[in-house]
Amino acid sequence: MKAERALLKQQNKIVVFTNGAFDLLHTGHLRYLTHAREQGDCLIIGLNSDASVKRYKGETRPIVSEQERAEMLLGLKVVDYVVIFDQDEPKDLIAEIIPDVLVKGADWAHYVSGRDIVEANGGKVILAEFVAGRSTTNIIKKIEESMQK
Repeated sequence: MKAERALLKQQNKIVVFTNGAFDLLHTGHLRYLTHAREQGDCLIIGLNSDASVKRYKGETRPIVSEQERAEMLLGLKVVDYVVIFDQDEPKDLIAEIIPDVLVKGADWAHYVSGRDIVEANGGKVILAEFVAGRSTTNIIKKIEESMQK
């Protein structure tokens, strides 16, 4: 990804980065990623590995494997690159890519991993509004409730 980032920089492309698990893709994800892509010329997603999702979401997650989640994301026209990372946060990946724009959900306003790196290199951080009622957790809950009926 480092070489690809250098090429994008030579082409004066505005590189946008965001990250997450993106387990069970839904309209909230699509709207968020579309908003992120509108902030520049190229969208790179840091995708949490299966192990990192399990560490912060619990033993039953992810529902969909990292390879399948990456494939689904790459199938979206707004996504240019997906990089799987295994750390608990994407700070090292952000330091390698040094995006021009870092997008994170407003629910993460209290802490945006890599903010310091992006801003120290002249980039900006954008907090995207959360799409109410749209979450993987809500989808899982709805499925579980329907199975109990």
